[in-house]
Amino acid sequence: MKEMEEADASIIVEPSENWTAQEKQVLAKVEEVLGSNKVEAIINVAGGWAGGNAASKDFIANADLMWRQSVWSSCITAAIASKHLKEGGIVTLPGAKAATSGTPGMIGYGMAKAAIHQLTQSLAAPNSGLPANAFVASILPITLDTPMNRKWMPDADTTTWTSLEYIADLFVRWSKNEGRPASGSLVSLVTKGGQTEAVVV
Repeated sequence: MKEMEEADASIIVEPSENWTAQEKQVLAKVEEVLGSNKVEAIINVAGGWAGGNAASKDFIANADLMWRQSVWSSCITAAIASKHLKEGGIVTLPGAKAATSGTPGMIGYGMAKAAIHQLTQSLAAPNSGLPANAFVASILPITLDTPMNRKWMPDADTTTWTSLEYIADLFVRWSKNEGRPASGSLVSLVTKGGQTEAVVV
């Protein structure tokens, strides 16, 4: 974990801390930065991938890593939103299209992403703890066009990869209440020939 120079403020999370300690640290730092101010959007872009089936040597270690990266960060995102999101603001969480069905070759990854899908729908329901009229959605990309993906998959067809610029623009539009699907939606990002379509699952 390192500070982002482009950001107005950074919170460095200590990976060795447990879940509750991370939540306490993050909430305290966000409170320090925002005070009583509310924000229009809280966006979780935590990523990561690890494979493995039930017989894999690193099955439990990888499942634990995926849970920490995806579920811990998403629950902490929800806790931040309960305190600092404006009414009608947006929360986005990082789901995955693969996790809408079985993922035998990457069980930990699929399990963690499926938990985020459930969290998304729970947060969108009444009495979830979020402010009035909050909009919650998970994006379900297939493959993102990132430097690391290009490095590790140099021969892949990148015309089927979703650009980060598309996702950023989607979040901006949702924050302006433009083209929002129903709150609680799982939104698959389908890219073909370099063109991306957002499809509610």
